[in-house]
Amino acid sequence: MREEILTDEVWTRLEPLIPQQQPRRFRYPGRRRADDRAALEGILFVTRTGIGWNRLPTALFGASGATCWRRLTEWHEAGVWQRLHEQLLAELRAAGRLDLSSALVDSTHLRALKGGFHTGPSPVDRARPGSKHHLITDATGIPLAVILTGGNRHDVTQLLPLIEAIPPIRGQIGRPLRRPRRIYADRGYDHDKYRRLVRARGITPRIARRGTGHGSGLGTHRWPVERTFTWIKNYRRLRVRTERRADVHQALLSLACSMIYLRQLILN
Repeated sequence: MREEILTDEVWTRLEPLIPQQQPRRFRYPGRRRADDRAALEGILFVTRTGIGWNRLPTALFGASGATCWRRLTEWHEAGVWQRLHEQLLAELRAAGRLDLSSALVDSTHLRALKGGFHTGPSPVDRARPGSKHHLITDATGIPLAVILTGGNRHDVTQLLPLIEAIPPIRGQIGRPLRRPRRIYADRGYDHDKYRRLVRARGITPRIARRGTGHGSGLGTHRWPVERTFTWIKNYRRLRVRTERRADVHQALLSLACSMIYLRQLILN
């Protein structure tokens, strides 16, 4: 029942964002286009369960796996998932559920079974092809942006791209929010050059230094970002990268973040 509620809620918000299709031709109209709601339900089923697109039960949803995959990419190219992402962030801010007094950053590795763009030899998986999810959240762990890179990219190289990837967050009177006041990160982001660049953006860096003993106290602030990775990996399609196309995997990441927002708004 909870998943049905979430599906209804995401469809209510997604439907106005979908580009209008041209009316069918009177002569030789071709095959009727599958229903958008059926395609969304198929996409969500694949994302939650990790089932292959070609194994999606067409009779259950009214849309084949190939159709759902095409609709996912079509909406991604039209910017639908990004607009949904920004709309739900605005709803969270309007509801007082966002805390941008600080932001948390971290990354996690995942194996890339089929290779593709944004993959590289993973240093934690015997140099097998892998990718990384780089994540920035608010102080409570609500994801603000996720970036996909190769598994051999150093964390610190994605610190500024993550900050720049935060969309303008509306939802209240006044200018949209785009910058946290502080940013917390572990030793993987320890570099004085990037500290200076973060400060130049009006953000105070709180980054652990290499070679110092544990017990800095940053863990009391950083644990929500680790919990958010668990939320994302509850969507089994995102535990291991099976999509060769990076944009398809990025679309699934954006959808998973939107579902996390809806859980915070509706079910919590």
